[in-house]
Amino acid sequence: MQVAVIGAGSFGTVLADIAAHNQCDVKIYARRADLAEEINLHRRNSRYHPELELHESIRAVSDLREVLHGADLVLLSVPSKSMDHVCQELACVVGPGTALLSTTKGIRSDGFKLMSQVISERLPDHPIGVLSGPNLAHEVAERHLTASVVASQSPTVRKLTRDAFANKYFRLYSSEDLISVELGGALKNIYAIAAGLADGLGVGQNTRALLITRSLAEMSRLSAHMGGNPLSFLGLAGVGDLYVTSVSPLSRNFRVGRALAKGHTLEAAEAALGQVAEGVNTLRLVYEQCQRDTVAMPILSALYDVIYGGRPVRQTALRMMQAVHTSDVEFLMPGTKPSL
Repeated sequence: MQVAVIGAGSFGTVLADIAAHNQCDVKIYARRADLAEEINLHRRNSRYHPELELHESIRAVSDLREVLHGADLVLLSVPSKSMDHVCQELACVVGPGTALLSTTKGIRSDGFKLMSQVISERLPDHPIGVLSGPNLAHEVAERHLTASVVASQSPTVRKLTRDAFANKYFRLYSSEDLISVELGGALKNIYAIAAGLADGLGVGQNTRALLITRSLAEMSRLSAHMGGNPLSFLGLAGVGDLYVTSVSPLSRNFRVGRALAKGHTLEAAEAALGQVAEGVNTLRLVYEQCQRDTVAMPILSALYDVIYGGRPVRQTALRMMQAVHTSDVEFLMPGTKPSL
């Protein structure tokens, strides 16, 4: 199988290495010629995984047409803000009907579109899938046992993804619920900031459990509103991804929340991080959409007040964790409506 990886970032690099070890012919698209040269000469991506020796067969190329030539599966692993532009470039050079797989977790502001929807707009004649789950790239690079979900309406995409990336330490499970799997990957970044904030404030374990559980309820509520199946949030792309992002110091969004709790400004927290914390931008987009659609998201709303409203962290965080609800699992009680 020929696999083209668009984006030489943290997760794209790790997945490229897995595919190469699975006997795939792998090419990585790196815009920077010096990065492509480093990968080809030294088998390293020093910015993201300096400790990982990449498979000798991987080739990094700065020419998009060359990377895509003959590809059976194209992995899109780029920042969410770049997805639309990248897809415009792909439309000119990707082969007809080539399978596309996104690992990008985010939402486009124009029209509140998930990444699979952005891809579908620009490349409507291609089968599309998304890969999401509790996948800290650093741990995957160290061969820790990990599992993820490939969601697609196309059996071909699901099979190609399993053939390329499934191995003894990276397990893959299937779903057809793209909305929930993809929305879970985007929303958990928001709630990881809230979890980091709670950690920085030194809350107890009971409070952490409350926060994570009610965060999951808000995520599934919005997914149901958008046409997804709330039961999907019982799986890896829901509770699994939310848990690992909300407890691990490896999580960029968790670290931003903890820095805010310690009194740092958002600008200082992001500068210290040195990477994109997707949850910050996603928070604004989701808050505005939920206000338009009157979807009850009290934890998210309180976090918005901290980051964008300038509200005091400690008092607002307390309100965030004391939000009133009428039911524990509202989807088990027909006719109930969550209260603010």
